Amino acid sequence: MIHKSPARHLTRLASAAVLLLFGGAFLSRCASIGSPTGGPRDSLAPRVVTVTPMLNATNFADERIYMAFDEYVQLKDQQKELYTSPAMKKKPTVAVRGRGIQIDLEPDSLEPNTTYAIEFGASVADNNEGNPLHGLRYVFSTGSIIDSLYMSGYTEDSQTSDSLGRTFVCFFEADSVPEPKEYDSTMFNYKPSKIARSQRNGIFIAQNLKPVPYRVYAYWDKNDNQSYEPSVDKIGFLDGTYNPKDMPQFAIWYDSVRRYPSADPQIYLRMFTDVSFRRQTLRDKMRPEQHKIILAFGADHPEISSLELEGIPSDKIIYEYLKPTRDSIALWLNVESEQLPDTIRGSVSYLKHDSVRVLRPETEALRLAWRRVETREQERERERQERQRARAESDGKQAAELHRASTFKLTLPTDRTEINPENNLQFEFPTPLTRFDSTAFELISWSDKRDTVRERITFRPDSLSPRKWTMQSRWLAERSYRLYIPTDALADIAGEGNDSLTFNFTVSDIAKFATLRLNIIPREENSEYIIQLLNSSNNVQREFKHLRGGEHTINYVPTGEMRVRIIEDANCNGSWDSGNLVERRQSERAELYKNEQDEELFTMKAGWEFEFTLDMNTLFSDVTMEQLIERLNYREQVRLQKEAEEKRKQAGEHSDHNHSHNSTGSNSLSGMTGGTQQRSSSLGGF
Repeated sequence: MIHKSPARHLTRLASAAVLLLFGGAFLSRCASIGSPTGGPRDSLAPRVVTVTPMLNATNFADERIYMAFDEYVQLKDQQKELYTSPAMKKKPTVAVRGRGIQIDLEPDSLEPNTTYAIEFGASVADNNEGNPLHGLRYVFSTGSIIDSLYMSGYTEDSQTSDSLGRTFVCFFEADSVPEPKEYDSTMFNYKPSKIARSQRNGIFIAQNLKPVPYRVYAYWDKNDNQSYEPSVDKIGFLDGTYNPKDMPQFAIWYDSVRRYPSADPQIYLRMFTDVSFRRQTLRDKMRPEQHKIILAFGADHPEISSLELEGIPSDKIIYEYLKPTRDSIALWLNVESEQLPDTIRGSVSYLKHDSVRVLRPETEALRLAWRRVETREQERERERQERQRARAESDGKQAAELHRASTFKLTLPTDRTEINPENNLQFEFPTPLTRFDSTAFELISWSDKRDTVRERITFRPDSLSPRKWTMQSRWLAERSYRLYIPTDALADIAGEGNDSLTFNFTVSDIAKFATLRLNIIPREENSEYIIQLLNSSNNVQREFKHLRGGEHTINYVPTGEMRVRIIEDANCNGSWDSGNLVERRQSERAELYKNEQDEELFTMKAGWEFEFTLDMNTLFSDVTMEQLIERLNYREQVRLQKEAEEKRKQAGEHSDHNHSHNSTGSNSLSGMTGGTQQRSSSLGGF
């Protein structure tokens, strides 16, 4: 049954929800208590039989709480499962005592006139089988009333649009914290008055709220220390305030399959990884190779005014930024190996943060040492050649010069022999090149008729990396190709030339792929978008950047199930940008395309063409809770269908004995009956 309550009846909803979500833990099982002597495995969680002081006690002044169960229990993962709402001055001590648990509160750990909830998460389980008791919470008040209002919501990864479970949701009473405008320090300087935690499906139900406006924040606690850490945990926040007594109606139920409460969301938080302030400094300076220096800075986009290396002209230094943030820079030295000293000295001048976070000019000295270290194989080869040279000299013959094998390497971006003609053939070199004789390259092709043709080729350097090149030609799926690069057609800054190289490959047949035609209707004329094609596991298969309004054709779309994710690239930099809590800037939005039937998962078939119209005004409009609920329900339907198909497949592969054994499982979807259980599956576990 679905419980729906209008806003003016939220107090009644709260009372019903207490019985629904917590009262079940107090119902005794109709079975004898003790260790089983046979039969099926115990899959039931323990039940609470008595609590002292009683649940929802007011004017609470005790320092000890005891919960008795119908069987022996154990405590697991208290550090990450157990928390209090609001946080107490000192965390309570919880221990097993007999057939129950004892909670000891530290003196002076409670605030007056405050409703507290001790949330146990899944920390309490039966002693024999370890079945956890989900949703166990003990509520009391140090005042004369129990705060009783509820609010539901959903937490989602803003980049991937995936549910983000096990997220702490923090409610700050609006009149107890300053209104954040340009700078938001709420999460760092204040403690929330109420705390909730989302289930694994991203849904949370905040309980025991007051009828007052709240500012709402949430963080995904990556390392389970129950404390928000910028650049480590994901964070989300809502603009404005939310009063539970003014919120619209919502549905709430207990998921009897997954054994935790769930609800239709009223609020929606998009989570992102915030970047904490980083002091600008020269964090590291190294010389990992003879011709390569790396300068690593503490913050993004360092402002460098000058760089000098003794004995090396500035025009012989090739710069390569190793990250889009430009906080790591590779300096390639275009100088012959014999002219490079073991230790290079110099200086770099840049803007550095002082103790009060002000950028000031700074010059730091550089001292960069390097020495050649032979591998075991190189050492053996050198010793072999030295022995040959010594024998030749002892025989009165002219000794051959010592030969060192070339270290020149050429890397192709894929180990496959089949290339996508839209991507052409891409090369990556370990170091920048000083010689690139493209006229020496030879590309031939042939078909089944053995009509060999020398193909015309052109080369294009990469706009960002001096080590990458793209080779373009006429690519036909019905022909095979061989690329020949003769000796010393290429040379790097170390003076190393290539050995002769030969590559054989074929071209992807477009008939074996799907084609996607996109009609983009932008929000504004110059708006740019990033389109990502995801497989059924939400892994990016292909990505297209800087797309504007108009028609776009995407060939060579992999077959199989696929989703289309669209990122609104607000700053047109070709990448998704996270938000900033302190500056109260939300992350760039990423949404999944849905057709008119609200489907977001499509089956791509070889040789088929699919046409999607992406109206960005609709796709990136404000998300209503009705739309969010529909989206979550659709995803759950897809998940249940896949699960049912997998069960049918497994049933067909197993013997009759195994099939009979599996059909008795308590989590079997085929055994679900009744409206409550069917509804309870609509949001869980996706």
